[in-house]
Amino acid sequence: MNGFPAAKAGQMIGLLGGSFDPPHSGHVHITRAALRRFGLDRVWWLVSPGNPLKSDGPARLADRMQAARAIMRHPRVTVTDLEAKLGTRYTSQSLLQLRRRYPGVRFVWLMGADNLAQFHRWQDWRWIMEAVPIGVLARPGDRISARMSKAARVYRAAKLPKQAAHSLGQRDAPAWAFVNLPMSDQSSSAIRARGEW
Repeated sequence: MNGFPAAKAGQMIGLLGGSFDPPHSGHVHITRAALRRFGLDRVWWLVSPGNPLKSDGPARLADRMQAARAIMRHPRVTVTDLEAKLGTRYTSQSLLQLRRRYPGVRFVWLMGADNLAQFHRWQDWRWIMEAVPIGVLARPGDRISARMSKAARVYRAAKLPKQAAHSLGQRDAPAWAFVNLPMSDQSSSAIRARGEW
């Protein structure tokens, strides 16, 4: 499908978006955890052309794609540049396009707890919550701010109990699950600060 990954109606596909500037073992860790904890068939990494909430531009997309493919090796994970192909800049726009392009596929948006803490700053964040289930993976130090965030409070009634997280992809939105994991504290910004990227 012109560089677009294949997917069949009924499949549950997690979408992990981000700059991946650079991709690291923490991204791999949460991806593997999401497959297992949320009962997903596949995960697609959406390596974005740029993050509207960050003032600095990321490294070249081709370099980040190459690095992401080198580190994320799993038969059920696909590294993509879908947002560049779709010409979208915001998550809501990407989701809208993907839902049109893949009718019947059950998408789940994946994010770290740090993103949930500031999710209310995303464009059309309420639409995203109402459009797809959301799987939140806790990283060290982000749990309390995420649980107390505006999005968590507004959508408190849509939060699944811990034991139901595995069924997240089968749920109709709004639905979200929060899982605590022994997490890697690796971060892209720390790697850049050390001059390793």
